[in-house]
Amino acid sequence: MKPVQKIMVPLAFSPISKGILQYAAGLAAPLDADLLLVSVINERDIEAVQVISSFGYKVDEEHYIQEIEKQRINMLEEMMSDLDFPEERIHFVLKVGKPARVLLKTAVDEKVDMIVMGVKAKSELLHAFTGSVADKLFHRSPITIVSYRDEHTAEKLLKKVNG
Repeated sequence: MKPVQKIMVPLAFSPISKGILQYAAGLAAPLDADLLLVSVINERDIEAVQVISSFGYKVDEEHYIQEIEKQRINMLEEMMSDLDFPEERIHFVLKVGKPARVLLKTAVDEKVDMIVMGVKAKSELLHAFTGSVADKLFHRSPITIVSYRDEHTAEKLLKKVNG
């Protein structure tokens, strides 16, 4: 088995993102692995900004991306405030595109050894139409993926299992 030297953590900055980051750091520390935190701005959001801009509103793609990056860096700093992991071993990248595709390409390009991610709770109907980034990664990734469950999600799933 190849040693785990780099763990990628996709961050959507959802309510469970801090737990995912803490879990990944807990895995990385004894393995002496680096963390690569990746956040993706969905290209659909950029397209929406372009449409709004075409109606004459003063908003543009560049400023939108800059603002999202500022917000996410602030949220990341807050999430890392009580993280027991060396900051110099954490790298953050923000990308634009189709999230599943960008995350897979980044994982391969960056030669990560493991991906730690959570699964966002979606309604069954919405999930049937859109699928999820997590599902796409689980089906397409050549890299081991560890699926994080926060306490709330674990309790919900346990109730379903126990009927």
